[in-house]
Amino acid sequence: MTQTPAEEFDPTASSLAGKVSDDVMQELLAVRSSIDNIDATLVYLLAERFKATQRVGFLKAEHSLPAGDPGREAAQISRLRRLAEDAHLDPAFAEKFLNFIISEVIRHHQAISDNHNGGNSNAAGL
Repeated sequence: MTQTPAEEFDPTASSLAGKVSDDVMQELLAVRSSIDNIDATLVYLLAERFKATQRVGFLKAEHSLPAGDPGREAAQISRLRRLAEDAHLDPAFAEKFLNFIISEVIRHHQAISDNHNGGNSNAAGL
């Protein structure tokens, strides 16, 4: 039986083993366990987000709408910066993260449009 990458993951892996006291290592492992859970949640949340944006991409392709929506993107960036500030997260980091996601979404929307329109980007208004 083949293992998935998640099953192969060793949550106790560390280059610090044997270099710090057992108490410190146990505390590190406990905090890292929480980080691992958060990372897994982020992956599943991003997957759900991309499922939703894929539906948007198909809707845009069906109606020959452009892959990007600069007004929506600017509003989202502004909103996420405010949320980041409220959460005591660096707003510049939040903006970089959202810009990366937006660029991926636009790339996916363009691919959906190209596929829907037989590879003719101009049919999507671009």
